Amino acid sequence: MERDRVDEKLEVLGRELPQIDLPTEGIVQRIQRLAWQLNRSLNETASEYGLSHADWGLLGSLRASGAPYRRPAGKLAEHVSITPGAMTSRLDKLEGRGLVRRVPDADDRRVLQIELTEEGDRIWSEAVGVQAEKERLIAAALDPDEQEQLNGLLRKLMLAVGAGQGAKIGA
Repeated sequence: MERDRVDEKLEVLGRELPQIDLPTEGIVQRIQRLAWQLNRSLNETASEYGLSHADWGLLGSLRASGAPYRRPAGKLAEHVSITPGAMTSRLDKLEGRGLVRRVPDADDRRVLQIELTEEGDRIWSEAVGVQAEKERLIAAALDPDEQEQLNGLLRKLMLAVGAGQGAKIGA
């Protein structure tokens, strides 16, 4: 089997730190490197559309809310894990570009709804399509059966550490 950079690192670790479990370290190192590459790819795609990684998450949260792609500002901040102050700044920028708009809540005037505009939806959809193609090319290194098997194994790992439920390792 062809060797990768992790194999080289494991060789050194095996020699220098014999207490390290090499199969486990190989899994962790490969997941971390793939995550780094995928994040880099997503950041590049987002940047091509004038978005930050955080903007990507915010627009994605609105899009995932379903038509009319609207969420209360507080819930949106909570969903993307940022403070209300940081949310205001981010919304100002996105609203200035015409990607979102603030809409008064029909039931509670104290609440502002954040809505994805047509332009925001167009940008988001186009960017997601570009990123999905990049990710498809990565996954194409595996045949469909291997993709299914890897999905099952990763799901099993996530459930074992509680990541499937939003928990943290060691919690």
